[in-house]
Amino acid sequence: MTNHDANHDELIMAQFSKQAIPFSTIADHSDQAIFNLIINTSKITAQDKVLDVACGPGMMSLAIAKHAKAVTGIDKVPAMIERVQQLQSEQGIENIDWAVGDMYNLPYPDNSFDVVITRYSFHHLLYPLKGMVEMKRVCKNGGRVSIIDVAPLPESQKGYNQVEKLRDPSTTKALTPDQFLSLAEEAGLKNIDNKYYKLPREIEDQLANSFPNPGDDQKIRELIKADLGQNNTGFSPQMIEGKIYMNYPQIIMVCQK
Repeated sequence: MTNHDANHDELIMAQFSKQAIPFSTIADHSDQAIFNLIINTSKITAQDKVLDVACGPGMMSLAIAKHAKAVTGIDKVPAMIERVQQLQSEQGIENIDWAVGDMYNLPYPDNSFDVVITRYSFHHLLYPLKGMVEMKRVCKNGGRVSIIDVAPLPESQKGYNQVEKLRDPSTTKALTPDQFLSLAEEAGLKNIDNKYYKLPREIEDQLANSFPNPGDDQKIRELIKADLGQNNTGFSPQMIEGKIYMNYPQIIMVCQK
């Protein structure tokens, strides 16, 4: 592992150990309509074994478990797995198991799962192609690989990444929709469906659940306020009843192995 890789791992651990509980309490991250869109687009059925890679505090895993035969959630941050085990116990869902592990080296044999899915992981990856190839490896032939992530358009990608790296220093780079599709092709996956939507977040709520470096929260406020009516950041910021909302551009990309 290079020093760069090690430093990035430290950022991931630091950020997401702190975010385990705040992330799981954000209502927008547990929106049932969005979960339904993900489940339907990914064609998850009651016969499917599903792997949720970089599952975080497991809100998506728990939602999928109500529709699938079995779900396995894996995340490299132990605090995230501890949080999701608590949520699982509270909800009384039994068809899920959990593991601590790295998405670059998933501890499962080839062709293990009908659906391999991940949400909000790729903009944290130093090696997104390696992550996608590993997801493909553990997916069964004919199965689906689904990636849900932020996906700014090319003209606003630079501005988007500037804001998000300030908000979350573990961010590497948000990919555009075309970059996701190119990655899938390079990984040897067949793209079969894509859905796009925006996730609104009031800026102060978002900052309250984030851990930017000191002073960077004010830089974000200034960048987003200056972008009202412009959309150079890709957030399509809006002023609604005196509050500023950031609209996160999202992609659901479903591919077949």
